Amino acid sequence: MGAIYIMWLRQLKRYWRSKSRMFGALGQPILFLLALGFGFGPIFEKAGGGSYINFLAPGVIAMSILFTAMFGGIEIIWDRQFGFLKETLVAPVSRTAIMLGRTLGGATVAFLQGIVVLFICLLIGFRITSFWYLPAALLFMFLISLFFTAFGTAIASNLVDMQAFPLIMNFLVMPIFFLSGALFPLTGLPSALEVITRFNPLAYGVDGLRGALGGVMVFGFGWDFLVLIAVTIAILLIGGWMFTKIEV
Repeated sequence: MGAIYIMWLRQLKRYWRSKSRMFGALGQPILFLLALGFGFGPIFEKAGGGSYINFLAPGVIAMSILFTAMFGGIEIIWDRQFGFLKETLVAPVSRTAIMLGRTLGGATVAFLQGIVVLFICLLIGFRITSFWYLPAALLFMFLISLFFTAFGTAIASNLVDMQAFPLIMNFLVMPIFFLSGALFPLTGLPSALEVITRFNPLAYGVDGLRGALGGVMVFGFGWDFLVLIAVTIAILLIGGWMFTKIEV
């Protein structure tokens, strides 16, 4: 437990010291909220969908968590190239504990980023339908953070080239985001897209967030929660195994 806590604390300190990273990560969510929220808002309302800001905000929150969590894995490659990872791995603690500490630290960072974006959404005009479900929204935010941080860590554990990581991440992150229902409703989709969204873990996170914050959902709280819990446990086990196989 001590090693997990130390690695978790180290990840938070590293994030806090990087002010440019903190504020830079807010640029994309704000752009989506302003450009899409107000740009497509009138069209969405005319189609009978109500306020597009209220529909879009949970998806943008999930997007900010997704990008922050996934790109946190590049720190493993960075530490490997500069020798810090070797010093960490030779410590008398299990590699699984080190991986869990790094993952929890990265997930906490992504979760806090999501909290900041939630406040920005409220300032722009997003309205939470019921504050009673706010704890459920926070739980879904943390599960999204934990899953995608572990996913990014698992991928980074098998990479050495730092330049390859962003390319692979973009190849994965963009389809995951755009096919999650963050920008459009999941109802009435073509059958092929509907099947793809059913296999997208982020779709269940966005659906749970939208249900908790906006009262609108497709799959239901129970199904969203069970799927996210199952895939998070699975990716933690896979990521932990991959991290133990790292050679430095």
